[in-house]
Amino acid sequence: MWAASCLASCCAACACNACTTVVSGISRRSARIAYCGLFALSLIVSWILREVAAPLMERIPWINHFHKTPDREWFETDAVLRVSLGNFLFFTILAIMMVGVKNQKDPRDSLHHGGWMGKVVCWCLLVIFMFFLPNEIVSFYESISKFGSGLFLLVQVVLLLDFVHGWNDKWVGYDEQFWYAALFAVSFVCYVGTFAFSGLLFHWFTASGQDCGLNTFFIVMTLIFAFVFAIIALHPAVNGSVLPASVISLYCMYLCYSGLSSEPREYECNGLHRHSKAVSTSTLTIGLLTTVLSVVYSAVRAGSSTTLLSPPSSPRTGADKPLLPLDSKPSEQEEKEKAKPVTYSYTFFHIIFSLASMYSAMLLTGWSTSVGESGKLVDVGWPSVWVRILTGWATAGLYIWSLVAPILFPDREF
Repeated sequence: MWAASCLASCCAACACNACTTVVSGISRRSARIAYCGLFALSLIVSWILREVAAPLMERIPWINHFHKTPDREWFETDAVLRVSLGNFLFFTILAIMMVGVKNQKDPRDSLHHGGWMGKVVCWCLLVIFMFFLPNEIVSFYESISKFGSGLFLLVQVVLLLDFVHGWNDKWVGYDEQFWYAALFAVSFVCYVGTFAFSGLLFHWFTASGQDCGLNTFFIVMTLIFAFVFAIIALHPAVNGSVLPASVISLYCMYLCYSGLSSEPREYECNGLHRHSKAVSTSTLTIGLLTTVLSVVYSAVRAGSSTTLLSPPSSPRTGADKPLLPLDSKPSEQEEKEKAKPVTYSYTFFHIIFSLASMYSAMLLTGWSTSVGESGKLVDVGWPSVWVRILTGWATAGLYIWSLVAPILFPDREF
């Protein structure tokens, strides 16, 4: 018994030391990756609790205080929302604490990049505390999450537009025949992909003998946008480029596909999934993994962007630093670097993760507490369809505005 106790104590001490070593090894440049890992962990916990927590939550009196016990899907959705609320509060608190951080001498800079053991403990306590809150607070959070998710999607669109315009300007700036040929090749591939994709959408989502006018309208509108993009971009007064137009066209067609594929499985016009109303564990895992990667990438790119709400003094070259350092040894000029301005807005970085928490909750719950039509599927249902379609239309509108705004307002800088 004494030996077993000693062995258990040694194992616990080793585990604590290992965790402390890993946490303390997170450097300044890899802090963003650590935040992404914590966010991805929250999505995994949400998914696990959605699958297993319903029977336990039915026994909690301040959650199940109804005269008639709701369906199992209600408790699954409630578990996801409570984890998301804890995650949202964690990043929102950090965002408030980081307001006004302009240089690395600020003590809060060390808090942003360090203290990971305490952060993980606080995150766990926040998530656990959410399961002691009354249902009314969770219901209110669900309502505002739909607006927060819309803001997150809007940020995604702005980032994409900034990326494609920057990409085009960089290649044109080389002013060499090779790069002009590369612009043409990429644009050609994107347009071919756009029209080939539209053909597949017509084949998959406009079943013969069915009234699929709504799906046809979505696909045709996206094709019209692609032609409008090209016409406006090539107009002499705009002096635009075909590369951004082609990339945005392909992205809008992808959003159209994403929206149509989110249609309920029993919908007659959903030919892609009409014969797969049941979902396997592997399919669900792939779907959730894709969602996690998409949300995490968008969050870290938006939060680290120097073009969105960065401090005026932040150097734009900071974005070129690697997220993970190859050399773990401290820099010789570390003390001098403490006086440097921060390379991105810490507050905005955490706000993006807060909005991403709302967005991921909506994906896992089908954008509503009424998840019956979505069943066990991720991001399936008519709310998901309309969110994707409206995001595509917003992308088209913002891109057109980015082309015509300099002409309409020549005295302003865009």
